[in-house]
Amino acid sequence: MIRLKNIKMPIKHSTDDLIATVKKLLKIKEIYDFEIIKKSIDARDKKDIHYIYTVDLNTHENYYLPKLAEVFEPLEFMIPKTNKKFDYMPIIVGSGPAGLFSALGFVEAGIPVHIIERGKQVEERDQDIKAFFQNRILNPNSNIQFGEGGAGTFSDGKLTTGVKDVRLRFILNKFVQFGAPIDILYNSKPHIGTDYLKKVVVAIREYLISKGCLFSFETQLLNYKEEKDFIEIETNQGFMKTKHLILAIGHSARDTYEMLYDKGLQIEQKNFAVGVRIEHKQEQLQKIQYGEAYNLLPPTDYKLVAHINERTVYSFCVCPGGSVVAASSMEGAVVTNGMSEYARNLENINGALLVSVDNNDFSSDHPLAGMYYQKELEQQAFIAGGSNYNAPAQRLEDFLNNKKSSSIGKVKPSYLPNITLTNLHDYFPKEIMESLKLAFEYFDKKIPGFLEKDAILTGIETRSSAPIRILRNQNYQASVSFIYPIGEGAGYAGGIMSSALDGLKCVLTILED
Repeated sequence: MIRLKNIKMPIKHSTDDLIATVKKLLKIKEIYDFEIIKKSIDARDKKDIHYIYTVDLNTHENYYLPKLAEVFEPLEFMIPKTNKKFDYMPIIVGSGPAGLFSALGFVEAGIPVHIIERGKQVEERDQDIKAFFQNRILNPNSNIQFGEGGAGTFSDGKLTTGVKDVRLRFILNKFVQFGAPIDILYNSKPHIGTDYLKKVVVAIREYLISKGCLFSFETQLLNYKEEKDFIEIETNQGFMKTKHLILAIGHSARDTYEMLYDKGLQIEQKNFAVGVRIEHKQEQLQKIQYGEAYNLLPPTDYKLVAHINERTVYSFCVCPGGSVVAASSMEGAVVTNGMSEYARNLENINGALLVSVDNNDFSSDHPLAGMYYQKELEQQAFIAGGSNYNAPAQRLEDFLNNKKSSSIGKVKPSYLPNITLTNLHDYFPKEIMESLKLAFEYFDKKIPGFLEKDAILTGIETRSSAPIRILRNQNYQASVSFIYPIGEGAGYAGGIMSSALDGLKCVLTILED
């Protein structure tokens, strides 16, 4: 197999054009097994914006090997079948990416599992979320955070990660197998979109059921009892026994965190970040990033980082052509998040701007103090929005001048049910607001025009990652036998891909043990 890197292609080109360029570079006439491995946009020079490709291929001809090419044997990851016999079916708590890929890992090895999920199937969950957006009717167990597919199902569906692992390709291939767009295999910033993700989640469920797996929706873990040779769990639907309790509970299961802590599971505080969502017009950012070619290229995003007053301020989960969504999972609280469909074709681009927080911001050294800090901010946002699930919002110009907004400008807020214009400085910690304020000047130097006076800030974003970490050993076991905490909710991942990978690695460890 030949891998050819850094192939430069113009904005307008076809796959045939790419293949012709590859043949010319290798000085050959025939290729086969052609596969695009990576595709990205180089927009550093606005006068010479182009695509950059990496491709793999084979040929029967003698070829010239350019400098940016190599010959290699591709590595393929597969989960081997096991002859192990399990006394009890493994139980997975939570059906987000960590839970679903744990289940897929077991099934690939020939072991069916039982998945319990406090929320509803994604089809019913979708209706509950719409009811909240339209009528302010919140279901605490069926919302943006809870339900089949996890919080990522109603997001942009980003599949980026800083982790390097051969098993990530296995995960991407599984997504494509279950209906995700094939371009996630090679785009440098792959995303599925909430519209495709909902279909993918259903397809995974149907596949797992066909392999003998069980699903119990609207089934919440309430308690557990450790016995000599197994662990017994209590749910609102009854009792179950297992030797492998996989906790893929997500980062918002606060009542479960409290139960686990009260039962003596070792938990520690973890630093995280809080902040706001900012909305610009997509076309405006597109012109800033791409210049005259703005309408010929896919929706752009951005990545920003600043270090202010010993804190890190950074962009997170940027959603081009998307909307800001109500992500509350608790009555009397407001939480924001971002969501895009695959096409990313809405008017605004939104992204979280987050400020790092740690135990100096929390009220105590209690392992759950960060969680309670989150909760207080969300309750304050509920009050700031008018105590009706409106989100507090402010024009950027007014935010910088510490002045209550009285009107909106050319950027129309997308948050539903609605927003309440206010002064965010009056409701949220001074150190967070001041750090954000100082960061904007730096961000505007990185992206001239980012400091758009009519940009809308909507608060508050608190669920970027878990506020705790459930301690585990090298075999993925917690301080209590038979319990395996995984994914974002356990404090070991930060997104769809890293969560899926953590779940997969946990299963491989169990199978090897």
